[in-house]
Amino acid sequence: MTRKLFGTDGIRGRANAGNMTAEVALRVAMAAGRYFRGGGNRRRVVIGKDTRLSGYMLEPALVSGFTSMGMEVITFGPIPTPAVGMLTASMRADLGVMISASHNQYFDNGIKLFGPDGYKLSDEIESEIERLMDVPVEDALAESRHLGRARRLEDSRGRYIEFVKATFPDHLRLDGLKIVVDCANGAAYRVAPTVLEELGAEVVAIAVSPDGFNINDNCGATAIDTMCQAVVTHGADLGIALDGDADRVVMADEHGAPLDGDQLMALIAGTWLDAGRLRGNGVVATVMSNLGLERHLESRGLDLIRTSVGDRYVVEHMRANDYNLGGEQSGHIVLTDYATTGDGLIAGLQVLAAIVETGKPASETCRLFTPLPQLLKNVEFNGGKPLDDKSVKAAIKDGEAALGDTGRLLIRPSGTEPVIRVMAEGDDDGKIERVVDDICAAIAKAAA
Repeated sequence: MTRKLFGTDGIRGRANAGNMTAEVALRVAMAAGRYFRGGGNRRRVVIGKDTRLSGYMLEPALVSGFTSMGMEVITFGPIPTPAVGMLTASMRADLGVMISASHNQYFDNGIKLFGPDGYKLSDEIESEIERLMDVPVEDALAESRHLGRARRLEDSRGRYIEFVKATFPDHLRLDGLKIVVDCANGAAYRVAPTVLEELGAEVVAIAVSPDGFNINDNCGATAIDTMCQAVVTHGADLGIALDGDADRVVMADEHGAPLDGDQLMALIAGTWLDAGRLRGNGVVATVMSNLGLERHLESRGLDLIRTSVGDRYVVEHMRANDYNLGGEQSGHIVLTDYATTGDGLIAGLQVLAAIVETGKPASETCRLFTPLPQLLKNVEFNGGKPLDDKSVKAAIKDGEAALGDTGRLLIRPSGTEPVIRVMAEGDDDGKIERVVDDICAAIAKAAA
């Protein structure tokens, strides 16, 4: 069954338009409630959100849908996506929901669903929920006496804070480290500074004043210049930038130089390998990860296994093949020893533990390989299939020939935005720029 609503990370779109209205949220909740309601006991669903204004619209719609199906609803308020995954399992809930468009701007929003084990739902279950959205609902509604109730869990952030702190080695502290943390005016604006402070760090917290509109606005993991500059300005030892729902992290060393997900995975992989903790003899990443990471891991006798883009596909491969480290260059880092999805704060703590253990600055501890030149550009399109155009196919073929065996070319439609992503990497900066520009021009012409 072809999915119309669900993409690579739940449902996402422009708030109060298209597939992201209160009506759609209501129907999603009723369909998901119908799917998970089986059996005689009352079922429980937990709901978290980030700081977008539209969360006030979507949360009540979801609550109405679930309670109409007889489900008990527990809301958390603003809390990171990985906290929803953790609390879904911890509270024995049948379903977890996160209202967030992750790294997108405030005018977008999204709905992510987690199963009772705290992991994101499979494509098959999401497809079935879509099917149930189009099935008449009258015969599935709860009787009046069996309607569900809703309540707010006031200590959800506190539970998550303690959980995250427990992932940091007991014998270590962050005393003496000055850390800039950029919370993207998003879901972690309270929990991230608290965790770092309680572990002993001197914290410079930025982008911690959400107003419903400023989430990911020139801040966070997708706009790291703010964090990098703050590291230099405050003379900090390093910086941590989370995105709007805190499931990804990008860091900076003491010079304000960025450290992306590939560098952080390389560090964690080596640290865990030396400690005998790394399972699967490698790391699961996506097709976007740099060749430099692959070559570095090979030098340590480790494999890099690539999946489609999307942390859910990374997690699926990890679970199926018993890996405990995976992620994306963009900063989704999945550590299944601790979390069921990408958790920027937990991943950041693993990096901090390595820095404390070595006693060396972040620039020495975290920069383990030199990335190959890599260029990514997006081409907007509105419907149609420009990648099927003959001139686009010819441009791609020419690009592959130009890069040869010393580079890679990747062209794919985004699963969360109406754009086609064109990425090339290789040893020659000029060559990859020409290849990307030629393909982008062909796609733009075909999409016009």
